[in-house]
Amino acid sequence: MIVIKTTAILFLQLILFLLFGCSASEQVPEPGKQESFILEKEVIQTYRLNFLLYLPEDYNTQPRKWPLVLFLHGVGERGTDINLVKKHGPPKLVEEGKQFSFILVSPQCPDKTSWDTKMLVSLLDEIESKYNVDKNRIYLTGLSMGGHATWSLAIENPERFAAIAPVSARGYAQDVCVLKNVPVWVFHGAKDDIVQMKDDQKMVDELKECGGNVNFTIYPEAGHDAWTETYNNQELYDWLLSCSRNNEN
Repeated sequence: MIVIKTTAILFLQLILFLLFGCSASEQVPEPGKQESFILEKEVIQTYRLNFLLYLPEDYNTQPRKWPLVLFLHGVGERGTDINLVKKHGPPKLVEEGKQFSFILVSPQCPDKTSWDTKMLVSLLDEIESKYNVDKNRIYLTGLSMGGHATWSLAIENPERFAAIAPVSARGYAQDVCVLKNVPVWVFHGAKDDIVQMKDDQKMVDELKECGGNVNFTIYPEAGHDAWTETYNNQELYDWLLSCSRNNEN
């Protein structure tokens, strides 16, 4: 387990006006009047996050930069038992013996919470600082709750990812146009009664409207579990690896 620490400086500035050079903590407002203050406070935040890390078989024998896939699981795999993350998606395939030609990072969301995008950015920063990561070929995918976070994390950091693949997810269509230059492949089951397909459809339609590069695969007979077929399909990984931030996609 790696503990990730970040330092954030929080500045809340109202109007610059201090009486007699006093600090905000020393200044006492005159009753019956409205006066301005400045708060300057250093906040130390500690992230504690379990994650699985997979390095390609020939990582140590080929000194080069490697693509990276960040995989985000769903609600059922939250907690402290890291083995739960191996139930679905790429971590499951690795556990079954599949070899990938990319670094795979699979964090575990703490119990009774949802994905914290700032924590995920800190995790990426940590991995990039310690391993040979090709920053032009970082990919993001996730299922259900992890699919929601895939949309959110990419929308907040569109410059960071070469391609994304949300599965059985929903997002906020009003924000999605920031991804118009990021290749997107969306997957959903037509019979999903947990996250309705129309939620992803809105994202796809809006992204197409603003000129985005997006594909939408619908499984006619699938329910919420659209991920088994998706992650068992080698075409997904071939497509991800074909995308790079430094060339035309």
